[in-house]
Amino acid sequence: MWLSDDLFRTVVASTPLIAMDLVVQNSQGEILLGQRLNRPAQGVWFVPGGRILKNETMDVAFSRLTRDELGKAFQRSEARMLGAYEHFYTNSVFGDSDNSPDTHYVVLAYQLVLAEGEELQPTNTQHDAYRWWPLTDAQTSKEVHDNTRAYLDDLR
Repeated sequence: MWLSDDLFRTVVASTPLIAMDLVVQNSQGEILLGQRLNRPAQGVWFVPGGRILKNETMDVAFSRLTRDELGKAFQRSEARMLGAYEHFYTNSVFGDSDNSPDTHYVVLAYQLVLAEGEELQPTNTQHDAYRWWPLTDAQTSKEVHDNTRAYLDDLR
């Protein structure tokens, strides 16, 4: 269920958003990151992901998000849950001004390891550039958002 901008602004200002993030690794162990187009976290490297919609099961959300973000649908059973995380931002998709609400996410993060030779076609809806990062580079780079680095610390 998609919301009007006015209603979504009220939701963002009033309650946490529930989302799934996708820590995608290729067969070499590199992590797929995209440079964010939108607030919050605009301009930094972040894992793909998105909100769970009202009346959408987690399985359906996972399939939709992988299809929409990665260009290929995966089943949640193909991934390993890393945990539940909280993200707090001082801005929102509505801007940085004083009348813009801050954003609070409760995020379910999943690790998805691709088979050797498996390719993705990430979309440019939320990110304008993608690249595969060696794990150690992603863990130490200041260009990678702290919330993404928290996921990487929990990989095994």
